[in-house]
Amino acid sequence: MKKLMFLGLALVLMSMTKGDVMTKENGVYIVNTTTLAKDVRGYRGTTPLKIYIKKNKIEKVEALKNRETPDYFDEVASTMFPKYKGMTVKKALASPVDGVTGATLSSNAVRENMKRGLEYYEKNK
Repeated sequence: MKKLMFLGLALVLMSMTKGDVMTKENGVYIVNTTTLAKDVRGYRGTTPLKIYIKKNKIEKVEALKNRETPDYFDEVASTMFPKYKGMTVKKALASPVDGVTGATLSSNAVRENMKRGLEYYEKNK
């Protein structure tokens, strides 16, 4: 009985983890990089993203709560995020988007979050 309960708990935890990382709503996969890239640091901490993917193309990218310097990170988001829009997942993984001068750590963190999120999508869609 204990083994069965343990197995059930393990399955619940595994499904919760996947649900926390990727969900699907109205044909759009939404990848949340909060747990995928918790070790990826920008200038002042983690820079989690939500990546929206429909029919294997990136629809949009959103920044989640972070502690980056707002002016710099806003520049990163407004410059880098639109470059991903419309790219296929494969193309986005193969061609790194240029970052923002003066916000190198934040730009690098966004690129790594995108990489991890898109790789997760590829493996789990």
